[in-house]
Amino acid sequence: MEFVLPIIEMMKCIRAPTCRYLDNHLKLKELVNELGRRLNDLNIRKQDVESRQEAEVRYRKVVKKEVEKWLDDVGRMNAEFEKIEQKLHAVSYFSRARLGKLVRRKIEEVKELYQQGYFPEGLALDRPPATGVTLQTTHLEGETMVKEQIWRYLMSSEVGMIAVCGMGGIGKTTIMKHINNQLLKETDRFDKVIWVTVSKELNVVKLQEDIARALGHFLPENELERATELMNILKTKRYVLILDDIWKRLSLMDVGIPEPTLNNGSKLVITSRLVDVCLSMGCEVLKVQPLSEEESLNLFLNQVGHSVLEIPTLEEIVKLIVQQCGGLPLAIVTVAGSLKGVDDIREWRHALNELSGRLKGAKGLETEIFECLIYSYERLGDPRIQNCFLYCALYPEDHAIKRRELIEKWIDEKLIDECESRQMMYDQGHSVLNKLEKHCLLEKCQTQSLFPEEGVKMHDVLRDMALSIRSVSPRFMVKAGMQLKRLPGENEWTDDLEKVSLMCNSISEIPEDISPKCYVLSTLLLQENGEMKRISGSFFEHMSGLKVLDLSYTSISVLPQGISDLQNLVSLVLRGCDKLRQVPSLAKLTTLRKLDLFNTAIEEVPHGIEMLVNLTYLGLHSESLKELPKGILPKLSRLQYLSTTLSLQGEEVAKLRNLETLAGLFPEWQGFQTYAKFTACQKWPNNYVLVVGEVWPPEVEFNLVKYLEKPEFFKEINFINCETGKEHEVPLPNDVESLNVRKCHDLNSLSNISLFHEANKLKRCYISKCEGMECVFDLSLSSRNSLDNIELLLLREMCNLLELVRVRVTALPASQSPTLPAIFSSLKIFIIGECMKMKKLFTIELLQGLQNLEEIEVRNCIEMEEIIASEEEMGDNITATTFALPKLRELWLICLPELKTFSRTEAMIGSDSVQYIWISGCPKLNRMVPLFLPLQENGLPAPPPGLKEISVWPRQWWESVEWDDPNAKHVLSPFVSYKSF
Repeated sequence: MEFVLPIIEMMKCIRAPTCRYLDNHLKLKELVNELGRRLNDLNIRKQDVESRQEAEVRYRKVVKKEVEKWLDDVGRMNAEFEKIEQKLHAVSYFSRARLGKLVRRKIEEVKELYQQGYFPEGLALDRPPATGVTLQTTHLEGETMVKEQIWRYLMSSEVGMIAVCGMGGIGKTTIMKHINNQLLKETDRFDKVIWVTVSKELNVVKLQEDIARALGHFLPENELERATELMNILKTKRYVLILDDIWKRLSLMDVGIPEPTLNNGSKLVITSRLVDVCLSMGCEVLKVQPLSEEESLNLFLNQVGHSVLEIPTLEEIVKLIVQQCGGLPLAIVTVAGSLKGVDDIREWRHALNELSGRLKGAKGLETEIFECLIYSYERLGDPRIQNCFLYCALYPEDHAIKRRELIEKWIDEKLIDECESRQMMYDQGHSVLNKLEKHCLLEKCQTQSLFPEEGVKMHDVLRDMALSIRSVSPRFMVKAGMQLKRLPGENEWTDDLEKVSLMCNSISEIPEDISPKCYVLSTLLLQENGEMKRISGSFFEHMSGLKVLDLSYTSISVLPQGISDLQNLVSLVLRGCDKLRQVPSLAKLTTLRKLDLFNTAIEEVPHGIEMLVNLTYLGLHSESLKELPKGILPKLSRLQYLSTTLSLQGEEVAKLRNLETLAGLFPEWQGFQTYAKFTACQKWPNNYVLVVGEVWPPEVEFNLVKYLEKPEFFKEINFINCETGKEHEVPLPNDVESLNVRKCHDLNSLSNISLFHEANKLKRCYISKCEGMECVFDLSLSSRNSLDNIELLLLREMCNLLELVRVRVTALPASQSPTLPAIFSSLKIFIIGECMKMKKLFTIELLQGLQNLEEIEVRNCIEMEEIIASEEEMGDNITATTFALPKLRELWLICLPELKTFSRTEAMIGSDSVQYIWISGCPKLNRMVPLFLPLQENGLPAPPPGLKEISVWPRQWWESVEWDDPNAKHVLSPFVSYKSF
């Protein structure tokens, strides 16, 4: 018995491997099929990632290294699968089990790759950051002493935490903006200058995100991990962190900000109205004092114009008006703004009397500044412009408001005169904004988003004034950006409310027990409450006067039935409600002029939409919808703005004769032809994003949707998977600025597209997966005019592409050579990838036009041998040194296994502008890119003045590469890092 047990155990050990061996042997074909299915799913995800990546590239972002590695791994897996399929046909009987074992392992690897391809935090990062962001500033008058003291503290080691204090409107933020911009020049002392506006309602999570974003990082969602991660990031930097407009004591440890010390060399600067808050944080307090009379007068004259002093007897009145402003910069510039252009001395005297009368009863400096600001507001004169200004107070404090979004709101509110075209109303809105900026009641700013736009900001003191004006009936209730988690109680919803703004909060629901009796309420703004999942059916019951309702970017899934009875509703905005599946009947809402359902999850077009005969604005996109039912569009004949991802019928769109902005899909060429022919007889829309061809299932959906969502910024045509030879049959717009051609396999070159012959405003060109294309441009078929304004050219996955520009010339005498006219004179960015037959990129002759080229990216072109090559006919005759690409900032040479030389001519790259060079996976490139390095007095070359990084891989390549000047390697080595792409 003692011998049996070991034998049984041994059999057990043998049995399991034997079963696996037999399983691998017998199920080999089945396993290969499963690997193929899973690889197909992986490739679909790869296409989605590449489309998203392409969109990020358009907006000048850098794809993350982990994404590049993932794409390479997927490509490697596809190559390995091809080898497995080949082996399957030739595998011997005794090798089947071994191959089956390999296939099982590959199935697991594909599963893992599929999971890794999710990338929840995005595919790309902003370009490598500079030391900070240069801020827009206004003229800084006076404040010399406090500015010099701040600078002294920043440049020395005696103080780490500085507080700039003073009342609202005294100039704290302006001083620090000038300091911020000056600090950007001190790059040797600090790695990073970070500016964050905090505002009255402190949001720690937003503060952390703003700091991390400025550093190019993302933070985890867990509260404790966020602070720790941010702390670790900041500890590696020597930084200046400027926190503007602090109202409460801030725990640096809770946020994740290391306390500045002598050892770490970092600095923290805060601005605040409250000295006690600054002292409680351990800051060295510097108080900003009012301007002197001379400084006040100078600031006033800089704003209103020195010419006013040329008017006889006016100088004394000007000085008296300036005195009324109490030395407060905000009061001075707003009063001056309201009087700019006034040359009648009687009006100036009246202004002095008005101001003096207001200030007689005022007690204290803060009350005086308030009265000065109200005077400037009243001098606007026009009640509509005044109401446009007051409307801005509905946004959160220090909020950057997009100009176009604000004008849209004014149109909804009928604060803009109704005109025959939407463009005229936009122009009127911009005119109002310009006047408010001129009066210094709003200030210019830049908004941060996928589509950066011009914006405006309202100073917090001016916002306080506006809310004070609307604190009496009919009044505003504004609790925007206050981190509310619950709706205000019913007792706060009084019957004299006209406008309510609860935007940018975390309100989770509108419960059943709240049904406010607000019969005169005209505007309700609930957008960007991302936690809001439910709205009770009774909430709108007593809001019969409601005209504007914005629920965009909330998480509601069902819109309550009560919406159907809001018969005075003019604007219903549900954009970005990506969980919204059901919308009640809209049949009664015949006064509705704007309906925005873009990026929702609705499963059918809302009932009664055909009754909305007054609709001028329609946004419609849901992944659950594919086409707009026939017969609806012609009934919406007043449409000026149509943005949709649904398939359109050409003859129906042609009936919309008032369209000024159009985004839509024409899946059939005939439908697009019908629309184009009709439109050519009248006028193309001012802005458009048109997609022609079969695009569903949407391989480029992420890319397209982002552009279809904001057509007002573009003039773009996309030909996708369609027969481009037919386009000569229809007249196309010649003001197109962006052209995207994808999977048009019958296309030999862009010159075959008739549109391209006249498109002399074309700026961006994206070409991918066109298997029939051998050259991008053929100058024998089209003029070079269409190339002159192109700023961005992207070529991807062009399997038969051989050359960029083809020139066919007649026979010439041996002494003459064909010359290429200077083209691409405006080109700034050139990207080419996965063009497998391309061997030479630019000829030396082509370079003469590339005087503005700033970025070259060449990636995964497996046969690429030369970046710059002369024409074959010219042989080795070119010996003189040519200076090329004078504005080149970035050069990417990635995964080019056959690249032997950057240039076989004497071409040298001017190095004045070069900042980044990436070279990876170019094993046959044995000579360094020919940078022209000027000589110093000691005879040694000097590094490029703007050079920040040379990134190479592998390290051995850098160590073995040859140089024209052996000293150049020594000079450039400090800039080298080793990274694989």
